[in-house]
Amino acid sequence: MQTTALVPYAHLPRAHHERHVLTSTVDVFGTAHWLLGERPPQPRGEIRPFDALVVSVHQDGSVEHTELSAVRARWPHLDRLPDGRFVVAASRARRSKDSNQVQVFDAHGHETSSFSVGDAIEHLLVDEAGHVWVGHFDENPLGIRRWSATGRIAWTSDDARIPGLFDCYALNVSGTAAWACPYTDFPLVEIRPDRPERPVRVWANRIRGSHAVAVHGDRVAFYGGYGEERHRLAHGELTEASVEPTGAGVLALPDGAASGRRRAVGRGSRIYVQAEPCTAWGVFDLSN
Repeated sequence: MQTTALVPYAHLPRAHHERHVLTSTVDVFGTAHWLLGERPPQPRGEIRPFDALVVSVHQDGSVEHTELSAVRARWPHLDRLPDGRFVVAASRARRSKDSNQVQVFDAHGHETSSFSVGDAIEHLLVDEAGHVWVGHFDENPLGIRRWSATGRIAWTSDDARIPGLFDCYALNVSGTAAWACPYTDFPLVEIRPDRPERPVRVWANRIRGSHAVAVHGDRVAFYGGYGEERHRLAHGELTEASVEPTGAGVLALPDGAASGRRRAVGRGSRIYVQAEPCTAWGVFDLSN
C-alpha cells in the first residue's frame, strides 16, 4: 500500500512549548493558530474564566501573539475571522446559561460578543466572508449550519435532503463554500448557500468513516477510517451522481511514522494534520 508523507507546514515556536495546547487550527487563509493555556483543561467541575494566548504562525513564517481575556470554554474550538477577530467556542452546551458558548474577541483579546450555536460541536470553521460553519456530532441532530459572526443563522441543513446526516464526520470550508462527509451514509456533500439555484449537491460514496476530506476539481481525497484504516488516504473521482474510488494508501507524518491521536482540518484541496504533542502541522495537498 502506497504511503504518502505529510509536508511540514507550521510549527509552534519552542518558546511556547511549556504551555498547554488547548486547541489548534489552520484558518481559511492558511495561517496556523494555537490556543495556549497555563494549565490543561479540568475534566469536571465549573469552568472559571481564564486568560489564554493565541500564537499565530503565518505562511511566511512570521509569528503573531494575541492575549485573550476571560475565556470560558473547557474543550474549545478556535478560528479567526477575516478582520482579525478570534472565535472561541465550547464544544458542549447543555444548559441555558451556555447562551455565551461562542465568544468573539477583538484584535486586542477583549470579548466583544457571545452567542450559542448548540451542543456537540464537531467542527467550527470560518470562511473568507466571515461566516462561522458548525458541524455537530451525534449527540445533537442539528447537522450543519452557517452562522454570521453576530450569531444569526445564515444557512441550515434542515431542508437540504442530505442522506444520513447524523454526525458531521468531515467538514471542509474554503472560500465561502463547504464540503462535508457525514455519518451514517457518508455522501460527499457540496454546500454553496450563495448559489440559490442549487445550494447543495450530493454524491453517493462508498468510502466509509473518513474524518477529513479534500476536493480539487473532479478529484477528492478522504482521510481516516475505522480500525486499521484510521490512517487511510483514499482517492476518488466525481461523476454526475457518485464518488468512484480510484485507490487508497496511507497518510503518514513527515518522517514517515504513523500518527497517534491527531486532529485534521480540511481547506479546499488541502488536509492539514496535527499529531500529539500538537506543536506542528503537516499538510497534504490534492492539487500537487
